[in-house]
Amino acid sequence: MRRLMVTTFLTLDGVMQAPGGPGEDDSGGFTFGGWSVNYWDERMREFMTKTMSVPFDLLLGRTTYDIFVTYWPDAPEEAGSKPLNDATKFVASRGRPTLDWKESVLIEGDAAEGVAALKRTDGPELQVHGSGNLIQTLMANDLVDEYRLWVFPVVLGSGKRLFADGAIPSGLKLVDSTVSSTGVVIGTYEPVGEIVTGSF
Repeated sequence: MRRLMVTTFLTLDGVMQAPGGPGEDDSGGFTFGGWSVNYWDERMREFMTKTMSVPFDLLLGRTTYDIFVTYWPDAPEEAGSKPLNDATKFVASRGRPTLDWKESVLIEGDAAEGVAALKRTDGPELQVHGSGNLIQTLMANDLVDEYRLWVFPVVLGSGKRLFADGAIPSGLKLVDSTVSSTGVVIGTYEPVGEIVTGSF
């Protein structure tokens, strides 16, 4: 059984849209593309290197795949390039895209069913980066084993959110954390089931 890890950059108000640059995703009139770029430091790079130093396959939505494929295959000297290029890329898409990046495989049919079947196979962990629409599907079908949430000290007020309206209520357990010199809090969480309420 494979474990499925979600790595996501978030603002303090939960926005995950277009952290990497203008034009990455300007749907809905979003104008803050690239909001994460100026916060990066050595501790964050070390954490990302550690994330990608274990055997893994990628699980990506179509939009994130299209963003990645325009950069990583042509950046062999960039840190992180080799593991990304060597990984099998499983792509969830409602269409039938041409997947030119080596080791790319289309998940056919229903994405949740396809990912559930993929998790039951032998292989390395599955890492999801970005892929907001896909993550919503994974959360709705209880397919996420671990969240690695990078929370940046910025508030945007609008944009696509990780835990949007309609998110399934669930508890999480913090299993690891670190803070960058720029104030980015990286928390690793595991789902622990239903919310337990109480009263003071």
